[in-house]
Amino acid sequence: MPNEFLTKKLSTQTSSSISFLSVAPGKVIRGSQVVAAAVEDIVRLGKRPLVIAGKHTLAVVEKQLQPMFNAESLNIHQAYYSPDCCETSLQALRKAAKEHQADVIIGVGGGKALDTAKLIAHQLDLPVVTVPTSGATCAAWTALSNVYADDGAFLYDVGLSRCPDLLILDYDLVQTAPKRTLVAGIGDAIAKWYEASVSSGHSEQTIVIAAVQQARVLRDILFQKSVAALQEPGGEAWQQVVDATVLLAGVIGGLGGAQCRTVAAHAVHNGLTHICGKDELKTGLKKSIHGEKVAFGILVQLRLEEMVQGNQLATTARQQLLKFYTEIGLPRSLDDLGLGDVTIKQLQKAAEIALDPKSDIHRLPFKVSLEQLMAAMVSTTAPMDTKDTMNSFSVGGLGDEVEE
Repeated sequence: MPNEFLTKKLSTQTSSSISFLSVAPGKVIRGSQVVAAAVEDIVRLGKRPLVIAGKHTLAVVEKQLQPMFNAESLNIHQAYYSPDCCETSLQALRKAAKEHQADVIIGVGGGKALDTAKLIAHQLDLPVVTVPTSGATCAAWTALSNVYADDGAFLYDVGLSRCPDLLILDYDLVQTAPKRTLVAGIGDAIAKWYEASVSSGHSEQTIVIAAVQQARVLRDILFQKSVAALQEPGGEAWQQVVDATVLLAGVIGGLGGAQCRTVAAHAVHNGLTHICGKDELKTGLKKSIHGEKVAFGILVQLRLEEMVQGNQLATTARQQLLKFYTEIGLPRSLDDLGLGDVTIKQLQKAAEIALDPKSDIHRLPFKVSLEQLMAAMVSTTAPMDTKDTMNSFSVGGLGDEVEE
C-alpha cells in the first residue's frame, strides 16, 4: 500500500491562470559565526526544534552549532536522514517529529538533508529553518524538494507551499565542506542560465524576463570569480561564489518558476541517478554528486541544440564551458563522471528516464528522440566541426553501435 505522500509523478510543479510565487525565504541571515545571532529568530518560529541532518555532517559542524544546541530557550532533538531524501527517511522523520512534539524543523547539511527537512515541515505544516553546510546547491532557498529511491535514483519533486521561514548562511559552516562540493554547486548554479534562456528566453512576462536576466548575471559571476574562489577558500571571491550558488540561484527559480529552474540538464541528471552510484561494488560505476551530473547535463543540452537545431551559438557556448570545466574540475564527459564503462543498455535506461513524458526535458523548444539524446550524451566533447554524430556512436569502446 503506497504511502499518502508518494506519487508516481516526476514533477508536481503545475501551471494555471493563477500564479503563486514562492520567491524567497522569510529571512536570510548570512555572515561568519552567525549561528548565535540566529537563535532568537529560531525561537520566534518554535521552541522544540527537530534538527535533521546526516550523521557525518553533524559531527563535522557540531562545534559551530553549539550556540544553538546550548540555547536554554530551545529544546532540541536530533534525527538523521538516511540513506537519502526518500520515503524510508521521511516516514521515520515524521514519526520522530511527532514524538518530540516538534514545532519547527531545522535542516542542517547539503541539498538532500535540506530537501528532507523542507518536505517534513511541509507535510506536518511546520515552519522550517535551513542551515546549508556546503555551497553545492540552492536547496536552502527554494520551495522545492527532490525525492529519491533508497538507492539514490531520482523519483519526483514536490513543489512546497513556501520557501523556508529562515535561512542561516554561515560561511564558517560552508567552509567545512570539501572543495568538490562548491565546484559541483557552480555546475548546478550555472545551469540556470542555459536552462532558463532556452525555455524562457522569449517570454514576455516581466517576472520571467527578470529571472532570465538574473540567470545571465549568475553565469557571468561564476565565469569571472570561480577560479579565484577555489584558490582561496573563505576569501572575498569565495564568499561571492557561495552567495551565487546558494542564494542567487534560488532567486532565479523563485522568480521564474519551474521553467527557469530545470530543463534538459536536470533531466539528464535525473536519468543518470538510475545508473550511477547505486552500488559501486556491483556496477563498478563511480558515484558522482548532484551538481556534477547537472554540469554534464548542460553539455548534453547544448549538444542537442547543435544537432537538432543546428545552433552554432550552442556550439560556441559548449566550447566555452568545456574550457571552464577544465579550469575548475567539472566533468566534461561520461568518463569524467566515472561512467566510461557504461553499457548501451545502461545508457539507454538513463536516456529513457530523462525522456519520460513528465520530464523537464520537454521544456526544450524542440522534440528530442531517444537516439538523439544518447548521441548527445556520448559526444559532449565533440570538436566544433562535428556535424553528424547522430548517425552512429559507440560507448566505452564496446564496439556496440546504435544507428538511426
